[in-house]
Order: sequence, then C-alpha cells, then structure tokens
Amino acid sequence: MSDGSLEVRLLLVDDDVDVATMYEMQLQAQGFHVTTAHSGTEAIVRASADAPDLIYLDLGLPEMHGFEVLRQLRAGPRTAGIPVVILTNYSEPELVDQGLELGLTTTLSRRTRRPPRLQRRRESGCRERI
Repeated sequence: MSDGSLEVRLLLVDDDVDVATMYEMQLQAQGFHVTTAHSGTEAIVRASADAPDLIYLDLGLPEMHGFEVLRQLRAGPRTAGIPVVILTNYSEPELVDQGLELGLTTTLSRRTRRPPRLQRRRESGCRERI
C-alpha cells in the first residue's frame, strides 16, 4: 500500500464460492489483499507461486482434505514457513491436535469468528517474513 500501512497478502482456500466471496469482501474491506483458491490443488499452486503472508484454509475440500494441503505446503520450500489458519466448522480436539502436529498456526471456528472478528487476528496470525 502506498500509505505505508501493512498490507497482508492472504490466500483464502474454500470450495464454497459463495462463502469464499463473503469472506473475501469482508477481509478486503479490512485491508487484506485476498487471493482465493477453491480446491486443494489450486491452493498449493497459488501458494507456491505467490508466497502469501498468511493462508486461511478450509478442511472440508472435495478432492484433497485440508490436512493434505497443509502437509504439502509444509513440504514445499517456498511455502513451508507460511502461517496457516484453519477456518472451519469442525471443533473436535483431535482435529485441532492433528493440525497442530502438521504445523498449523491456529484455528478459527466459523461459528464464533465471522469476518469482522478476523481483523483482530490479523497480527497474531501473521508473522513477519525474513
């Protein structure tokens, strides 16, 4: 951004186009630069090409589960260090534990974290890149 403020480049991964559009509009209004992907394969390609500052990842993707996307992101030299936040309706502790073991940064429940509340997580979910 030209005014010197921090513009976080965020990759939003959700197979539901309507949900992704809703989050994208809200996040852009909060100052995020948002790119969307609607499949796990597309997410890996975009993340590898663009190296975003932060990834919001849905678990329930159709052709590749979100944890497989996370595994592949962690294995990629360009994507291994990107903070990944799971944005999901799942809240089972086992799923959270599995995600943390794979290098997940944090989870945000869609039931309690609507787009305006995501602004509060902006700095905590995004680490400075070297």
